[in-house]
Amino acid sequence: MVTSPQSTPEPTWLTIIRLLRWDKPAGRLILMIPALWAVILASKGTPPLPLVGVIILGTLATSAAGCVINDLWDRDIDPQVERTKTRPLAEKSLSVKVGIVIAFIALGCAAGLAFYLNYLSFWLCVAAVPVIVCYPLAKRVFPIPQLVLSLAWGFAVLISWTAVTAKLELSTWILWGATVFWTLGFDTVYAMSDREDDQKIGVNSSALFFGSYAADAVGIFFAITVGLLSYLGIVLELNIGFWITLMIALVGWIVQYFRLRSTNIPKSSYGEIFRQNVILGFVLLVGMIFR
Repeated sequence: MVTSPQSTPEPTWLTIIRLLRWDKPAGRLILMIPALWAVILASKGTPPLPLVGVIILGTLATSAAGCVINDLWDRDIDPQVERTKTRPLAEKSLSVKVGIVIAFIALGCAAGLAFYLNYLSFWLCVAAVPVIVCYPLAKRVFPIPQLVLSLAWGFAVLISWTAVTAKLELSTWILWGATVFWTLGFDTVYAMSDREDDQKIGVNSSALFFGSYAADAVGIFFAITVGLLSYLGIVLELNIGFWITLMIALVGWIVQYFRLRSTNIPKSSYGEIFRQNVILGFVLLVGMIFR
């Protein structure tokens, strides 16, 4: 009798990597981008390299903690969603206790890095924690939970900017607004792939809230992002390099908008558009560096 070979169990360390989502770098980089925008602009293009390192490591630790906390809250929901059913806590390849320990380790690493920052930046880090912890709950009680995530993303700007200047300025809030609307746009795109599952389960999302107007809402969010970044360019007197990259981003967002409006768009397109926003974010970062 011929027996089929058993599949080799996944090593625990690799399962933990999946829990932290480090196997999907796009989601880690897209949080890092606004933090780097802020530190570059606040320092007028010449940030202290140790601070850049702290911010990069801080965003990695914070996003890792956020992913684990999200999966802990959603461990009974994720198995019912096609995109998330193979997450470690959903498929029970890691226990809840292990997930809690890893979440605390990630938060501890982020807290340790926060002590490098000044007084204002440190307390902004503290203020961000409840938003990160409560975001997964928002989909159960709030019609646009992506807005809560966008506010969490906005802390990346506030923390990084004040780490350089030790104060909140008009420019800080303009960049914060641009980041919030950009995040609201790309995360609504991300939510569009889960609409059927979310509706079946009974959880909220911006994609469901805007319904057939979801693509138009994304277009408006991206348009506001361009408007705020343009205002920021004027306030900071940024040079042609920034404006060229902003025009590139604008063209990219216009193409994405019309793609979202097309009929019978495949689900894979939503993930592609999300990843394209990572590229556009780095394009803008280049323009800010050569300001």
